[in-house]
Amino acid sequence: MRMSRLYAPTLKEDPTEAELASHRLLLRAGMIRRGAAGLYSYLPLAWRSLRKIEDVIRDEMEAIDAQEMLAPILTDAALWHQSGRWDAYGPELMRITDRHDHEFALGPTHEETFTDLVRNELRSYKQLPLTLYHIQDKFRDELRPRFGLMRGREFIMKDGYSFSATQESLQECYDQEKAAYARICERVGLRALPVVADSGQIGGDTSVEFMAIADSGEAELVYCDDCGFAADTEAASAAVNVVDGEAGELERVETPGCASIEDVSRFLSIPEAATRKALALIDGEGRPTVVFVPGDHEMNDVKAEHAFGEYHLMSDEELEQAGLVKGYIGPVGLPEGVRVCVDVALRDAQWWTVGANEADAHLLHAHPGRDFEIAEDAWVDVICAKAGDVCPTCGKPLSGARGIEVSQVFQLGTKYSEAMGATFADEDGREKPFLMGCYGIGVSRTLAAIVEQHHDEHGIAWPVSVAPFEVEVVPLDVNDDVCWPVAERIAGELVEAGIEVVVDDRKERPGVKFNDADLMGFPYQVVCGKKAIKNGNVELKDRATGERSEVSIDEVSRLVAEKVKAQRS
Repeated sequence: MRMSRLYAPTLKEDPTEAELASHRLLLRAGMIRRGAAGLYSYLPLAWRSLRKIEDVIRDEMEAIDAQEMLAPILTDAALWHQSGRWDAYGPELMRITDRHDHEFALGPTHEETFTDLVRNELRSYKQLPLTLYHIQDKFRDELRPRFGLMRGREFIMKDGYSFSATQESLQECYDQEKAAYARICERVGLRALPVVADSGQIGGDTSVEFMAIADSGEAELVYCDDCGFAADTEAASAAVNVVDGEAGELERVETPGCASIEDVSRFLSIPEAATRKALALIDGEGRPTVVFVPGDHEMNDVKAEHAFGEYHLMSDEELEQAGLVKGYIGPVGLPEGVRVCVDVALRDAQWWTVGANEADAHLLHAHPGRDFEIAEDAWVDVICAKAGDVCPTCGKPLSGARGIEVSQVFQLGTKYSEAMGATFADEDGREKPFLMGCYGIGVSRTLAAIVEQHHDEHGIAWPVSVAPFEVEVVPLDVNDDVCWPVAERIAGELVEAGIEVVVDDRKERPGVKFNDADLMGFPYQVVCGKKAIKNGNVELKDRATGERSEVSIDEVSRLVAEKVKAQRS
């Protein structure tokens, strides 16, 4: 490919709307263009990389006997009503009505479609297990589309679905997909952690997300360098280093103006972990509830929804109605009718520093069982894990990071098959619902995540496995009889060796060519300049490391071809 023919309109300045490195660089390098909020066109270079990511996915899916197909993007609303997700999914579900007033959804995922597909076709346990998948555009009516390809209204996703007769078979399918997803991340050049996750709107009891480590990630993670444990803070159940107070009789102390944990900690000269934070809420059944958590931790919305249903934190008016004093709530002497719940991290804490349920006062040495009671069914798991907490697997301190979710695997069980009447006949002829798994990869998001991990101040530095082109040949002068013939020769030799090559044949200054080469980020650059050529050499640059070396014209094609082939997935 000649650069003069390549449709890759680069930008000199950073686009004002781009917040993340991937968004900024993919726009600047002429790889994507915005059509509307959350809608992007993939230009030729990005499309080449996307196809390579898809090829890696297909290769790994074929290795575990998952079969590719293609289902419609439009899904009948009747199927969503059968599964119960038409209303449950919420406003993110894009809904349309045809000329006959029939409702459809633009699929964000395809559990309903695939379940409907097989429920009249797979009739016997002898046909199981079966895993089907497809790669297609998905749609989600994001409230605030942002971050380029990270959170769009239209995106490319691979989603697959397994159907099994037994839990053992489902587990085997799930484990195979999880292992394949780990290999996919490795092959496309992503450092990703498999983390325990919440199943969200998909449902099911078991789920693991693959999180690409990146400072720009929306998800907060905790992980253990010693044993490999990793989890989204929404799902992690790490042990907490709770600091207990001193033993003693219940003591009331004046704490004027100390309505926050930070203020109390500073005023009493104790660590925040030695305090107990109170969160007042109305649970899904309308009950006023106060939840106590370690003072140095936050309550997680997802966990809280599991514990309390569709709850909301009390407004100032609701606090007053319940007889609670904002900033000074404690478990001793709570108003009648207010339910007490406590995070499980405090189960062994014996001496609490808490609000006194009156303004500008706290209690020291509050003791469960003596000064207040905690019912056995009041223990809940609602806090976010954080760096410094104790690994639940090996007991070592956890590290913290941010991550970009690029893929996720679920065990759905019978959530969809039961709701939609999708059954098979077992060995005894009895009808049973399929045990299902669901496996998704954000293909376009993976592209963005790769750029987030592989870039520098000059531009993208693609891994060979997903680079749009593997080598760029850069003749510094295309009008002479020195640089251009050498560039043509090297490019031809590389193509003959099976290497993907782009030649910068533009009549531009060397500085422009160098800047664009670094911006677009092809893994290797072969620079053909008069000075080096006179000595029988060209310059070879490794884009990822920045390493430069002079290599013989006669040897450079062989050397580069060897490097590229060694790094292909």
